[in-house]
Formats: sequence, structure tokens, C-alpha cells
Amino acid sequence: MNPVHPVTTPLFLAGPTAVGKSAIALALAEAIGGEIVTVDSMQVYRGLDIGTAKPTPADCARVPHHLIDICNLTEAFDAAQFIRHAQAAIAAITARNQTPIFCGGTGLYFKAFLEGLGETPATDTQLRAELEAAPLADLLAELRERDPVAYEKIDRLNPRRVIRAVEVIRLTGKKFSAQRAEWKKGESNVQGPRSKVIYCFTRPTQELHSRINIRVDEMFRLGLVAETKQLLTRGLAANKFALQAIGYRQVVEHLRGERGLAETIELVKIKTRQFAKRQLTWFRRHGQCEWLELAPTETATAVVARILAARPPVS
Repeated sequence: MNPVHPVTTPLFLAGPTAVGKSAIALALAEAIGGEIVTVDSMQVYRGLDIGTAKPTPADCARVPHHLIDICNLTEAFDAAQFIRHAQAAIAAITARNQTPIFCGGTGLYFKAFLEGLGETPATDTQLRAELEAAPLADLLAELRERDPVAYEKIDRLNPRRVIRAVEVIRLTGKKFSAQRAEWKKGESNVQGPRSKVIYCFTRPTQELHSRINIRVDEMFRLGLVAETKQLLTRGLAANKFALQAIGYRQVVEHLRGERGLAETIELVKIKTRQFAKRQLTWFRRHGQCEWLELAPTETATAVVARILAARPPVS
């Protein structure tokens, strides 16, 4: 499809899981001549396919996708690596005279890319292993004592974030919240205020919950349990980060006999709804967002028309 509304600066699409952003990104890419840069901390891993709603081969044939399947399960991945890969993707996309379209739900990666990461220490392997072995309650107690501001703002249900905050404090002797406040001093990867706008999609709560429930049922129908069994043979259990992916963790617990399949499916739905709520909260607090509420019957093409009408092309 020939682009009918060319845009030369990157576009950023975000929103909670199951809101419909991937379909919109595909339609937008076809409308303007774009390629999609996936902003998802789990889709980078090879093999995490069904549970992350990774783009299908048909999607990738329709529009080129970047930053999916770039890591093995034995590898770690973080915001600094995301920036490096995203910079390379932009260079390749613009060299083809196409538009980079960032699309995903990992708010931390959007923030790091748009505001700059600043100076934070690299992971210390020995310390990280020590922290991962510690009870979450102990880490939270340490964070509350050493950095009350970070403790109040952090997602306390996310062990990975808590571990990283304590790790940075121990490595630097400085408060984690103070170092995050210096992010804006880092070098942004895009220039100009308008080029940093994130179009963030929402739906009425009950509709979003219904879409999440349908998606989870479909994941199990497509073989999420079998996929998880196969991933366990490739090191999933050893990757603390990847194992945090909603769906896989609950299925691993099911395979260990901790609960039945029906209960596991319902738990994944609950965890996914909670995750979507946290995503929305994150973007409302941190993102430079232009909010677009999607109507139940609104097509992806219609949403694209709204985006392009709100943002005249820039050269």
C-alpha cells in the first residue's frame, strides 16, 4: 500500500494490554509508509510467543517489525539495551525513507528513549544473584528505609523493579529516586516537543476487561501450556525477568501442581487486568500522552485517521 499521508518523525503509540494498539500500528504503518518498533520488555525473547501476543508471521509480512526475537531466554535485557536497539532500528528505517512507529506497553522503555536514561550503574552479577535470592518483603523494607520516595512510587508487586532499585542504591550509595530524577538530563533520542508525544489508547473499563478475558482464553486455546512446557526445557525458569511475564509464571505454577487449569486461566485474567490498570496509571503519571479513547465499533483505520488529523505531517 502506498503511503497517502507521509510523516517523517517517529510516532509513539502506547496503551494497556489488549486495548488494540497493535492493529492500529499496522494500519498506521500502511497509511504513512512505516515500520513498527516494538516497545515490549517480553517480546524481545525468542519463544515467548503466545503469552506475549507477539506479532504473527502474517503481521510481520504485512509490515516490518523490529525488536522482537532478539534475545535468548538465557540473556538479560534492560532499558539501556532497548535504547541501543531502537537507535539502530530508527537508522535502518529512516534509511529506507520509512517512518518509525514505536508501539507497546512498557512505559519504562518509552521514558528511557524519550527522556534519556542518564547515568545508572550496570548490573552487578553477584549482587543481582544475592538480591534475587532475598525475600521480596526484606527488599521492600530496605527500600523503605533507604529511599522512602522510591518506596512510595515503585510497583511493589514487581520484584524486578524492586531488585533494581535496591541494587542501584547499594552500588552507588545514593537514593534511587534521586538518580531517576536526573533522567531528563540524559540525551533524548528525538528532538522537539511534538515529536515526543505518545498517543495513548484507552477503552471503558468493562470493555477492556472483556477484551482481556477473550485474549487470555485464546492464548490457552492456542497452546500456552504446551509452549510453556517447551520453554522450561530452554531455561525459562532460570530467567527471573522472563518468568515474570504474566501467563507463563502462572502456567509454570500450574505445571508444578499448585492449581488446576481452570483456576490458572482465571488467575491469568485477573493478573492481566491488574497489569493493564498499572500500565494506565504509569502513563498517566509519567507519559507525555495525548489520550484517545477508542469506541467499541471503531476500526483501526478510523483511529489512524484521527491520529493523522490531530498531527499534521512534519518534514
